[in-house]
Amino acid sequence: MAKIRSIGAHEGATVEEAVLDSGSARIAIMNYGCVIRDWRVPAQGREVPCVLGFERFAPYPEHSKSFGIIAGRVANRTANGRFSLEGKTYDLPVNNGANHLHGGPVGLGKRIWEMASDGDDAVLLRYSSPDGEMGYPGAVEFEVRFALDGARLLIEMAGDPDRPTPINLAQHNYYNLNGRGDILGHRLRIAASRYTPVDEVQIPTGALDPVEGTNLDYRSEAVVGDIDADRAGADHNLVLDEGRDLAAPAAELASDETGLRLKMWTDQPGIQLFTAKPMQIGVPGLDGETYGPFGGVCLEAQHFPDSLNHPEFPSIIATPDAPYRLSLI
Repeated sequence: MAKIRSIGAHEGATVEEAVLDSGSARIAIMNYGCVIRDWRVPAQGREVPCVLGFERFAPYPEHSKSFGIIAGRVANRTANGRFSLEGKTYDLPVNNGANHLHGGPVGLGKRIWEMASDGDDAVLLRYSSPDGEMGYPGAVEFEVRFALDGARLLIEMAGDPDRPTPINLAQHNYYNLNGRGDILGHRLRIAASRYTPVDEVQIPTGALDPVEGTNLDYRSEAVVGDIDADRAGADHNLVLDEGRDLAAPAAELASDETGLRLKMWTDQPGIQLFTAKPMQIGVPGLDGETYGPFGGVCLEAQHFPDSLNHPEFPSIIATPDAPYRLSLI
């Protein structure tokens, strides 16, 4: 059975952590936000921490930049925190300038979930989100399952609403396959020929532009620091190619320093690429590491930003007859 232990408290609730250990990898998952706190893989004679995180729970509420969370109910940005559904307009709390981000100031990534072992290699987390939470209509029963098979992690997410409501979850690891320093020397490939350009506050314009000639062109594997020679950073949604082979990875990230390679499979239409240019964390991370600019890269498989205000984008409305499901490997 997965080992579950108490590691702290948050707003009167117990914070628990489950550890999955296959021998090929070891992953620590908290019931706070379904956070992957640590992910260790042996390489070059050491255990490499492949994601950004903290040694203890205590720094998370104040210092985490969505490290390892399940973001939602609606991940990414919703313009002005407003959308309309079935003839009614909803106002959501804003927490990113004028926009609503990752489900609001207390989204799913900051809630305490119920956690239980699901056999030797898996853990199951559940959260009941009431009608009106963070401004969203309808009650939703959420469930996230993490299963470790060797070095492969399978994440299955589900949302069952009692009425039509938007759901767009995203797993929000910051990856650094060196376990230290920055990710500018990492090699990256994403099966995306287009992206959604944004305005000055990171809201999509509605266009789908080619990545060719931009610092988002990872159609062929390339070094991040070479593609982004001007160090502009990336925080954009890449549109995964329609008709791509779903049996092939949607994205791959590799480190020459450790020899580690991450492969990601997803059935979602987009990947938000964030290279963390503005990062500056004021407390030590895993193994005492200092997390600064370009300290990690997020590959957030999800639907497009501000989908609620762009009917031309794939819909994120879930219903009792068509509940939300996402698989990520």
